[in-house]
Amino acid sequence: MMITIGITGGVGAGKSTVLDFLEEKYQAYVMKADEIGHLVMEPGQSCYEPVIALFGRQIIKNDKTIDRRQVSDVVFSHPELLEKLNQIIHPAVKQYIREQLAVKKQQGQKICVVEAALLLEDHYQEFCDTIWYIHTDEEIRIRRLMENRGYTREKSVSIIASQAPETFFRENADYVVVNNGDFAQTRRQIEEGIRKYETL
Repeated sequence: MMITIGITGGVGAGKSTVLDFLEEKYQAYVMKADEIGHLVMEPGQSCYEPVIALFGRQIIKNDKTIDRRQVSDVVFSHPELLEKLNQIIHPAVKQYIREQLAVKKQQGQKICVVEAALLLEDHYQEFCDTIWYIHTDEEIRIRRLMENRGYTREKSVSIIASQAPETFFRENADYVVVNNGDFAQTRRQIEEGIRKYETL
């Protein structure tokens, strides 16, 4: 039996740490929606032409790839284009994940993990067996963003404020992993979460 765990949580919650541990200890097959979003925009992939049609040929770099930085600059000041971009990318990402899950199931993979910032908003629970919310206290998240990404405190606070509130995640998740910096504690919670499924 294969289980698919959906992992979500706010920026700076340390989701990567949890994913790395699941990969190392349980040989989980990990898919990150962000990375797949880049993949589907590569030349020859399903979103390449639609994205160029939306933004114009000036976003094509010399090596024929899409200049993602340029796209990001444009959508930052044109929210209506961001919505159109998401309408192209998000369905393609979900389709790619569904196909990969089917392949992994056939190959006998035991655990698959899907990580997405908008996992709940984009209804990834349709193909996840369980949703895990990675919680980290806001002050720790701010500190991580300042240290790891070089953001100012103001920028960190505004990014966190723009995301879904804590209550939304807790109401929609099946399991909460608190990741406040003591990894031994985080690890115990992950192991407990996996054990729940191993005993089914």
